[in-house]
Amino acid sequence: MTFQEEIQQGIPDLLPPYQQPDPAFSHAPKRKAILNREEQQLALRNALRYFPAAWHAELAAEFLEELQTYGRIYMYRFMPQHPVYARAIDAYPARIKQAAALMLMIQNNLDPAVAQHPQELITYGGNGAVFQNWAQYRLTMQYLSQMTLEQTLHMYSGHPMGLFPSAPAAPRVVVTNGMMIPNYSKPDDWERFNALGVTQYGQMTAGSYMYIGPQGIVHGTTITLMNALRRQLGQAQDFSGRLFLTSGLGGMSGAQPKAGNIAGCVTVCAEVNSAAAYKRHQQGWVDALFEDLDALVQRTRTAMEQKEVVSLAYIGNIVELWERFDTEGIFVTVGSDQTSLHNPWSGGYYPAGLSFEAANRMMAEDPEQFREHVKVSLVRQVEAISRHAERGTYFFDYGNAFLLEAGRAGADVFAGGETQFKYPSYVQDILGPLCFDYGFGPFRWVCTSGKEEELAITDQLALEVMMELKEQAPASIGQQLEDNIRWIREAGKNMLVVGSQARILYADAVGRIRIAKAFNEAVKDGRLSAPVVLGRDHHDVSGTDSPYRETSNIYDGSRFTADMAIHNVIGDSFRGATWVSIHNGGGVGWGEVINGGFGMVLDGTETAGQQLQSMLFFDVNNGIARRAWARNPEALEALERELQRTPLLNVTKPHLVDDRLLDDLKFQV
Repeated sequence: MTFQEEIQQGIPDLLPPYQQPDPAFSHAPKRKAILNREEQQLALRNALRYFPAAWHAELAAEFLEELQTYGRIYMYRFMPQHPVYARAIDAYPARIKQAAALMLMIQNNLDPAVAQHPQELITYGGNGAVFQNWAQYRLTMQYLSQMTLEQTLHMYSGHPMGLFPSAPAAPRVVVTNGMMIPNYSKPDDWERFNALGVTQYGQMTAGSYMYIGPQGIVHGTTITLMNALRRQLGQAQDFSGRLFLTSGLGGMSGAQPKAGNIAGCVTVCAEVNSAAAYKRHQQGWVDALFEDLDALVQRTRTAMEQKEVVSLAYIGNIVELWERFDTEGIFVTVGSDQTSLHNPWSGGYYPAGLSFEAANRMMAEDPEQFREHVKVSLVRQVEAISRHAERGTYFFDYGNAFLLEAGRAGADVFAGGETQFKYPSYVQDILGPLCFDYGFGPFRWVCTSGKEEELAITDQLALEVMMELKEQAPASIGQQLEDNIRWIREAGKNMLVVGSQARILYADAVGRIRIAKAFNEAVKDGRLSAPVVLGRDHHDVSGTDSPYRETSNIYDGSRFTADMAIHNVIGDSFRGATWVSIHNGGGVGWGEVINGGFGMVLDGTETAGQQLQSMLFFDVNNGIARRAWARNPEALEALERELQRTPLLNVTKPHLVDDRLLDDLKFQV
């Protein structure tokens, strides 16, 4: 059977032979056993409904074994025979280009070179899933092969509910992930309902088909790290010999040493999973590996003394590094942590004192004891970080719920109440006031031709736009433009492409629209041979409501609301997005965030040109308006600039209150 035939087939006519997970791939940790007998029966009924009744007797026993072995039913038997990776758009058996582009993006998210646990359909973050099982993959690809411009595919947490009649201007796909009734959105609720096969954790770009490998987080980490170093060192551009200490070399966090090299400092990153560390070393994302702590200490000293630009990885626990660097008197200029603490009990964080293998056994066999080990380790880690901070280290929470979970574990991280921390979120100090409030965020695109030379053309087009904008830009956004000009100019040299031919940079609405128009014109006149897919990380100006990350610098009390993300996805859907998505849960945890994203196919048509203008404008300025209403001074400045440019924009602006007026009033407490 050819690739095209297997895609069009969906669920096969004949029961495929039994398959087991391939040990050559990284696999998701076993999820804890949370279902009772009746719920296990329900999970089997839910899984078996994808298949003919004649297969049920054989599959029931097999799926029960999967459930009991792995904590989930992945349906390994139904893994496709074709290799999964982003092909050129013309390779897909589709009736419309938009559907073929979606197939490309889905396969890129599941490409073993891109995905963290590809055979469990998990792209990154330990649980960021594209689908819950392989039946859903097969059906979704089949529906996309059948789709016309008068149909929309509706996706319920990985499950393709089906094609519904719509209109050419409507989105071709609408995605929801993890949309729970609020009182059923605790961590164990995810464990239970995911095991039942009725919801999934889509992370951000995993479940919206917009992940582009670690390049996205390399760029965001580079921008964040350079600005963190500037906070400590002024506007100096030479960071050589300065130490950045962090942890995590998995799917997203693996970008940190590469970003450190681009920023120009010494990076030391701990990783307990030796396979992940060796993978990043083989890929060239980290320069050297160390299992011996004494050797690492000496190499770090040498790098700092000689003002090197180098990245070093320690195969061990980050707590050991914080403590050892403290006793050795090694000064950490900037510190952070990017382990997946949104998922602390199921492999997102490995506690000190346990080996990687022992921790994996304990989290499945004795989850309560494992939970206690994690709590003790977090307290110990914070105590070591605090000693460094007293000597001048700038430590920031990198949006992975580190401070939130450390506080819940009893660590000394709170600065009054239980919503304010001693250490800032990187959004509070860096990305919020410097980027998001001005409308700058992670704009990205994919060349569906699959040709490296066409990605280079888009790089040049984007660079030309950014250079033109820099000439006219006010001083307040000059640094953002300069950083991204440097990024896009050097992007090809840094070997950042993994999977699809994709690129990312931070741009505001004006920049995004002008770059997108340049791409659409290049498709129209043949400089680009195939459409370009536009998208962004959900981690952006307007797409995400997350009180401990994306909206942590919203101080009017609304950071715990989710209106902005909901309006974002609805507003994008009728302004021209090819697909839209809305998720519960992201990098900070299930129940802690609502985030939305989009994809847009630029096919060189006049319609695409009109839609990109309308949709990209709203996608950014929805967030600027909300941030300005929260009285953020940078957003107020950006809003005024946009109001002068756009006569049809008319939004509610805040009247600022003199704090002295409130100070003089007598309040009853």
